[in-house]
Amino acid sequence: MKPTMFNPYPLAIADEPMASPAPARSHPHLQALIERARAQGPVAVAVAYPCDRSSIEAAHGAAQAGLIEPVLVGPRARIEAAAAQAGVSIADCVVHDTPDDPNVAAARAAQLCRDGRAAALMKGALHSDELLGAAVSREAGLRSGRRASHVFVMDVPGLARPLLITDCVVNIAPALLDKRDIAQNAIDLAIALGIAVPRVAILSAVETVNPSMPGTIDAAALCKMADRGQIRGGLVDGPLAFDNAISAESARNKGIVSKVAGRPDVLLVPGLEAGNMIYKELVYLAGAECAGLVLGMRVPIVLTSRSDSVASRVASCALAVLMSGTAAMRRSAQLEQAA
Repeated sequence: MKPTMFNPYPLAIADEPMASPAPARSHPHLQALIERARAQGPVAVAVAYPCDRSSIEAAHGAAQAGLIEPVLVGPRARIEAAAAQAGVSIADCVVHDTPDDPNVAAARAAQLCRDGRAAALMKGALHSDELLGAAVSREAGLRSGRRASHVFVMDVPGLARPLLITDCVVNIAPALLDKRDIAQNAIDLAIALGIAVPRVAILSAVETVNPSMPGTIDAAALCKMADRGQIRGGLVDGPLAFDNAISAESARNKGIVSKVAGRPDVLLVPGLEAGNMIYKELVYLAGAECAGLVLGMRVPIVLTSRSDSVASRVASCALAVLMSGTAAMRRSAQLEQAA
């Protein structure tokens, strides 16, 4: 991994090509989310700098699935060349022509979201930190009062429900208040996916509080913050080791009494390194498929990768559709309250 940090809103992006994943398997949970999003109807998505085959294919695939209406932002000639290479038509897409500079395209795409002309932002053929740098800039006007964070929705073969993991991509070593926002962002997404009261397991190496392990102190504090209403909408427990977070039998064997242990909807990892390894192990050893979003902004952000499958990219757009509907309803409620 080669995390990248930038100011004034330091984030890190873990986005490197990887080896081939485990053999393809059925992933019914992500398919159900795609169907749920399709029923909600397509939303306009600003795709920043879609100047290569994979980014055009991702946008086209999501459009064909009835999820998004792509708004392609970048140099028209290169976008058209990428579409020709991919063998797809972009005749029905809105194209915002910009100079051949990914930073300019990213800024323009963020502006479209700010102005309400797109409901979500999607990465094209540019670096993730270029897209997020534009999104979190003061000029973009997309920052909210929360820390931005990434959430994966994992479809793990043999698991009876989708599993959310956060933050494996953006925040390197989040502090306590960062983790509060990370937890809230994940809870909000889980609710948008139809989980009424998400169960959040705060992971550590052990399930007891140990002053020598700061992550366990943070976990205990987060639980009390949830008790006091500083984290809302979910059940929060931790610290929990991975085994007793996932396995009810392991939790029983260790005498852990918990409404979360053994049946979590969300795994909140202590830092990027641990989370990035967990999600890649699930994909490359267990045959899981994943979709993901950056949340905590005024619009959801889809960070696709060259190593993502087409199914993963389409599912990520489905998450953006579901989350953009939730964000729109929240903004509407806020406007009504202000009135």
